[in-house]
Amino acid sequence: MRTIRRGGEHEIEIRRSRFICALARVGDEDEARAFIAERRRLHWNAAHNCTAYVLGDDGRIQRSSDDGEPSGTAGVPMLEVLRHRGITDAVAVVTRYFGGVKLGAGGLIRAYGNAVSAAVDASGVLERRTLPVVAVVADYLRAGRLESELRVSSHRVLGVRYEADVHIDVAIEEADLPGFEAWLAELTGGHALCEVQGSTTIEVEP
Repeated sequence: MRTIRRGGEHEIEIRRSRFICALARVGDEDEARAFIAERRRLHWNAAHNCTAYVLGDDGRIQRSSDDGEPSGTAGVPMLEVLRHRGITDAVAVVTRYFGGVKLGAGGLIRAYGNAVSAAVDASGVLERRTLPVVAVVADYLRAGRLESELRVSSHRVLGVRYEADVHIDVAIEEADLPGFEAWLAELTGGHALCEVQGSTTIEVEP
């Protein structure tokens, strides 16, 4: 799955109607509803504030609203853009200020879909990936160089704890695990331990 890089607002105009799409990253339905309520308060005088959101690691929660537009012409095409792009944990609100020209059902479907699509393009997307977490333990003599080398590598340092030894948690691609163990042994002269301990989800460029 993917999610939007950042929240934001993007506007398009179609036959004198303004379509303002606001996007936000959200973690649950309460956050999604709160964002929708905020946008409706901000644009209380708009003709419509139509909404769509997708939540969950597998995008299992999906909701949309036409907010008075003809059924299926606003919320559904908005939701379809998010689904088609594999986006989750995001909410879209498209505010329409009517320009006096009716667009028809097909025109509305295209307009609301295009508004969300343009906003997603402007925001950018990140891919979510689940990676193994490797717990590395090294003594203080070797930990400084080890941490520096890890931070400039393709791996992602998740955290460092200074106890009797130094503990470094690193997210690593599954395919890189055998090579990582060999690299670690060479760098530390075999004086470091590593063990896979669970997994984590990170966001990377698609």
